[in-house]
Amino acid sequence: MIRVFSRMYEQTLRWAAHRYAPRYLAVLSFAESSFFPIPPDVMLAPMALARPNRALHFAALTTVFSVLGGLFGYLIGYFAIELVMPLIVQFGQLGAYEQAQDWFMEYGFWVVLIAGFSPIPYKVFTIAAGALILPVIPFVLASLVGRGGRFFLVALLVGWGGPRVEPLLKRYIDWLGWGTVILLIAAYFYLR
Repeated sequence: MIRVFSRMYEQTLRWAAHRYAPRYLAVLSFAESSFFPIPPDVMLAPMALARPNRALHFAALTTVFSVLGGLFGYLIGYFAIELVMPLIVQFGQLGAYEQAQDWFMEYGFWVVLIAGFSPIPYKVFTIAAGALILPVIPFVLASLVGRGGRFFLVALLVGWGGPRVEPLLKRYIDWLGWGTVILLIAAYFYLR
């Protein structure tokens, strides 16, 4: 088996211990909520693992900057949906965007909350919320609850299980990584 994920895991642990890691985490959290494809969990988890006493601080930082990034995504949808739409199509997110619009029309607030907590691309929902002019206060509240719930859960689980989980994670990271890739590819073809 190609050990790509174990190498990435080791590098991420080194970044997580870097003195500027919280700044990198904040930037990644902001960017992922509006335009960047990599979720902040990939930095949050190793940072919580490396410094379990700071896990809740990292979760709060991730939540705040993710919600701020979500507001930026909202502004993109509100002011520039016509300019962004070709990129949504180019990156194969048109179906997800249209589904998000349908769900917003039916469920509103709850869609943002669920998208914030789940592995669904949150940025699609932030942009759709702005394009559909979803009220800002419910959008922010749903984002805080959804994103906060997800990031605090990750930080608490990793921080709590840290020393006990780390050897298992290190041992099976390549299996988990390739399994995730296979699931994502299967989901892509299934949804297509």
